[in-house]
Amino acid sequence: MAVHVITKENFEAEVLQSESTVLVDFWANWCGPCGMMSPVVEQFAEEHAEIKVCKVNVEEQPELVQQFRVMSIPMLVVFKGGKVVGSSVGVQPKEDILALTKKAM
Repeated sequence: MAVHVITKENFEAEVLQSESTVLVDFWANWCGPCGMMSPVVEQFAEEHAEIKVCKVNVEEQPELVQQFRVMSIPMLVVFKGGKVVGSSVGVQPKEDILALTKKAM
């Protein structure tokens, strides 16, 4: 499944109103660890179609950064039913991302 690009304009519809569990990756182009994390997140999206995977560029979406108090990136946030049910900061192996999302299911 493709990774969805999230902005403040589509956040509510794509994340909060989603019937699926949603994994949101907060990242930036200049962030080295984000670059390491990106292929892992993309592979996770391909392997787990039951989970909606989204990315938020922190440089372009400061309102979302502030709303979710993103202090360090990469930051993964899991939503279920419009609520945050889990999060992690830093580079994570695919197995840990799966464990984080499975808690929400």
